[in-house]
Amino acid sequence: MTPDQPLSWLPVDLTPVEAAAAVAKVLREGLDPERCPARSNVRVPAGELLMMPAATADYAGVKIAGVAPANPARGLPRITGSYLLLDGPTLRPLALLDGAALTALRTPAVTAVALDVLAEPGAAHLVLFGAGPQAYGHLDALAAIRPLERVTVVARRPGPARELVAYAEARGLTADAGAPDAVAAADLVVCCTTSAEPLFDGALVPDHAAVAAVGSHDPAGRETDGALVRRATCYVESRDVALREAGDLLLARAEGATPGPGQWHNLAELVTGRAPVPQGRPRFFKSVGMAWQDLAVAAELHRRSR
Repeated sequence: MTPDQPLSWLPVDLTPVEAAAAVAKVLREGLDPERCPARSNVRVPAGELLMMPAATADYAGVKIAGVAPANPARGLPRITGSYLLLDGPTLRPLALLDGAALTALRTPAVTAVALDVLAEPGAAHLVLFGAGPQAYGHLDALAAIRPLERVTVVARRPGPARELVAYAEARGLTADAGAPDAVAAADLVVCCTTSAEPLFDGALVPDHAAVAAVGSHDPAGRETDGALVRRATCYVESRDVALREAGDLLLARAEGATPGPGQWHNLAELVTGRAPVPQGRPRFFKSVGMAWQDLAVAAELHRRSR
């Protein structure tokens, strides 16, 4: 970048497979999630502001995201924000990206990276909790890594549930709206809601299933229960971050569910083959979102733009 080059606006236009590959690549190249900067959370009248910095030798960046719970009632996205991408060696600004679009792409990409290792090769039935942007993104991402045949949508509001069912059917899948007990027949379960209470009975999840919960970074909120955590092998992006933000695991731990943090395997260990993936019990991936993931995807977008 030369001094007279203006800051560019980058469209967020990677496919789910490309975004997942960018996330996996930085982990295989040695990024350690345990050493990445923590996000800052600031309570504001409308909700919450998140400031998420990250850096590598080649790129740096920061996302400023807003979480405004009242926005959907106004016809606006719940998550807003912008991403500033910087040159790594000089820290000069390179590009701006839509922060909400980046979040909507990288979160399913991270889930896909984890479930590509944790899910059985023939996993065909996805039970999907939620009907917002993340639900659509996860459907697309998981359809890219597994031979999905059936999708069961579990959502609070019938209208959005019907729309997501129609979207899945347009992709050639068998789809319907269902109830939480649909997890009893699932190969994959993904929770992408704003719920602070468990969405289903974890005792119903089959031993062969893989589960991901991505909807909360609140240590006092969770989408899954202690019954699931007690039965499952647990995976997180970072043990250190999970101990601060992963309510699904922290609340279960407070209830006496095991395993403890020392047995939570992180995403780098999973991707590089250092984490065990036992059969005969559910595999549970709890994601809270980390800044290095945004940077991985934003950097890939910038490389492609050049």
